[in-house]
Amino acid sequence: MARIAFILLCHKDPEAIIKQAERLTSVGDYMSIHFDARADPEYYAHIRAALDENPNVTFAKKRIKCGWGEWSLVQATLNAIEAAVEAFPRATHFYMLSGDCMAIKSAEYAHDFLDRDDCDYIESFDYFQSDWIKTGWKEERLIYRHWFNERTQKKRFYAAFELQKRLGLTRAIPDDIQVMIGSQWWCLRRRTIEWVLDFTRSRPDVMRFFRTTWIPDETFFQTLVRHLVPESEIRSRTLTFLMFTDYGMPVTFYNDHYDLLLSQDFLFARKISPEAKELKRRLGLLYATRGWDFRISNEGRSLFHFLTGRGRIGRRFAPRFWESEGSLGRKRELLIVVCKKWHVAKRLVERIRKMTNIPCIEYLFNEESTPLPDLGGIQSTMGKRHRHRRALMRMLFDYYETERLIICLDPNNIDLLNDFYGDRSVTRMLEVECVFSDEYLTGHAKRVGLAGEKTPQETLDRLLPTIRGDMQFEIDQIRDANFPNHDRIREADPPETNAEALGHFLAIDRGKALEIASIHYLYSD
Repeated sequence: MARIAFILLCHKDPEAIIKQAERLTSVGDYMSIHFDARADPEYYAHIRAALDENPNVTFAKKRIKCGWGEWSLVQATLNAIEAAVEAFPRATHFYMLSGDCMAIKSAEYAHDFLDRDDCDYIESFDYFQSDWIKTGWKEERLIYRHWFNERTQKKRFYAAFELQKRLGLTRAIPDDIQVMIGSQWWCLRRRTIEWVLDFTRSRPDVMRFFRTTWIPDETFFQTLVRHLVPESEIRSRTLTFLMFTDYGMPVTFYNDHYDLLLSQDFLFARKISPEAKELKRRLGLLYATRGWDFRISNEGRSLFHFLTGRGRIGRRFAPRFWESEGSLGRKRELLIVVCKKWHVAKRLVERIRKMTNIPCIEYLFNEESTPLPDLGGIQSTMGKRHRHRRALMRMLFDYYETERLIICLDPNNIDLLNDFYGDRSVTRMLEVECVFSDEYLTGHAKRVGLAGEKTPQETLDRLLPTIRGDMQFEIDQIRDANFPNHDRIREADPPETNAEALGHFLAIDRGKALEIASIHYLYSD
């Protein structure tokens, strides 16, 4: 059975560290602690006094002062690993933790999870080919030497960099290694850890290289594990659940995140707020429980991005000058069907196409797979369609040789509606108002990744009102804009009432409009 030796790097909150160590070792697991030499000596003395008698806890024999982005973080980790390997010969796995991490599964579940697959869990993506680094330096982290801390010695850090750059003092990456990058929160098997330690003793050239790279805790273990372990035995993921905001800051979890955390496909979570005392209490009791049936839905990240994105109005990028100045054509009519239930709009426009011969294109700005003619590549990606929206529509009018064209839009495309209504052409909109049952909203949440098949009902109960409110917010934006030529049909209204709006929207006679509005299956889910 798996026995985990936790590698804990910490520098504050001694009481929390003591509780964490006692909690994780009470079920037979181990812990090796490196407490930053820069921190308050009284904190360290307090931790040692509380844990020295615990046979499942050990301490790094040499403590060093740690700094963000420095080699010191890797060296502190290696010191704690060496202490753990020596003190705990029965440990089968070594799991990297911080003082802000807490278990979101029981020890029973964690041990079974690790026994299930003989592999290492570590994010490791090709340093140069992947997009793991979103902004800032990439090659510069490696080919130049970094001796100073960027945060505490900023002037020296950038002065040394500029001097090397000016003099051309670059260096080569060791020939036989492929630099990888990923999260520093890994879980490695004992054999892998022993191979890494042997490698650090036999390859001083590689050690010299990493000692002066920038932010080596994101590359050192990631590179060595890929170098030493067959790819089939590596799972390129972390077992610690963590998320980042749009600004690159870690998301903090609070008391009301308990159910969400337990349903994620991870063993630990980072980072737990110091003020989330109830969450800490409940998670603290969790690790020692037995027989807990964890229902994994794994919707955490998609749910976070959905909720944080609510209320953000406006364009992410400014329009190109040729987009704002271009026109679809003064004599042309763009007819837009706006509907949240895409299948309803598709049924409606298919019927309109057959009854009127007006060219109809479904959700071309929402679905990549929407069938479109070859327009020289402008239609090839969703990004191009949005950036060159007016040019795309002009080309579609020309392709179909028509002065009237129907498209479908999701209600969240308020920026597109504003842009098309600002054109010199005539724009008409037909809003299709549907009824959203709880069953439909639950299915919608699962289809878009906000929930999974095993999402707890408690989470769904809190989520559905938010989704319903979000949909209403999108419709309210449209109505508040007071667009002209705005017609509406409603699921709750009889076909006779809807036929009037359809007739006005399409400029067709009442009989034909009534035939379109009378589709008995139009609103079926």
